[in-house]
Amino acid sequence: MNKFAKQLLDSEKRIAIPIMTHPGIEAIGKRVIDAVTDGDVHYQAIRNVTETYDTAACTVIMDLTVEAEAFGCTISMPEHEVPSVTGRLVYDAETVDKLQIPSLSAGRMPEYLKANRLAIENIQDKPVLSGCIGPFSLAGRLYDMSEIMVGIYIEPDVIQTLLEKCTTFILHYCQELKRLGATGVIMAEPAAGLLSDEDCMSYSTVYVKQIVEAVQDDDFIVILHNCGNRGQCTSAMIASGAAALHFGNAVDMVATLEQCPSDLVIMGNIDPVGVLKQASAKEVYRQTMDLLEKTAGYRNFVLSSGCDMPPLVPDANIRAFYQAVADFNAKK
Repeated sequence: MNKFAKQLLDSEKRIAIPIMTHPGIEAIGKRVIDAVTDGDVHYQAIRNVTETYDTAACTVIMDLTVEAEAFGCTISMPEHEVPSVTGRLVYDAETVDKLQIPSLSAGRMPEYLKANRLAIENIQDKPVLSGCIGPFSLAGRLYDMSEIMVGIYIEPDVIQTLLEKCTTFILHYCQELKRLGATGVIMAEPAAGLLSDEDCMSYSTVYVKQIVEAVQDDDFIVILHNCGNRGQCTSAMIASGAAALHFGNAVDMVATLEQCPSDLVIMGNIDPVGVLKQASAKEVYRQTMDLLEKTAGYRNFVLSSGCDMPPLVPDANIRAFYQAVADFNAKK
């Protein structure tokens, strides 16, 4: 079993690992665009979060455009919001066949590797969980999300070729993150949540599993994140072989825990926008405590946000989240 997963499963206390970097960006007086284009700013934000809050591990920005940009996609980068892909890069068998797998020096990849390297080298008291996009989510950004949902039925061979190229690139990225010394990677595969369990197996899990089998071992964990899953493709997520699964707020956490093996780390799922950003601190505390109490019987549960915390989450709400964890653990 992966060492980090075992530590989580063996813990007597409830552990919290929300995915958050944006509070650190704001705390150091920088903009989102600064952090997603400058590895040093990104690292400083990660460090600030780890020094400010009682998180059990460091996480990087969940940027689902950096790999797409490396392939050649055009990216919109507002000052204070997460980047997004604009336009479509490939659209038929010919363009997919011609698509080149980029190097890790393309686009902003070097800055993301720099942020990870600095965090690994300088944050010694907490595990560093890197981040990457999942194969189907990357393919959807290259091919267009609506079009790929049609393409898997009318031209599956083309989509499979695209997925193979995406998988190869993501694998290279994960291997480099592992070489740098990361504890693991949170693989964001939200687009797979649009699929049925059968289609998720065919167009996501098969490819995720290739990466898991190549990089996951005693010292490197793969955490598969799918906040698009509404419960219909949980079996496909389990079949990936990832040592931990991370769920969004669209699923019932207790029902999900019932469906998953007890030796599989399950993470989630406080609503990052509706609760952590928009609710009062009192409501954040109430909902966090409620989830902790409902999941108290599951040793394999790790409390987290349902997805990456967005910009401008109030500090009082983050502290209420952690206070609920502290109060829950104090009662044990």
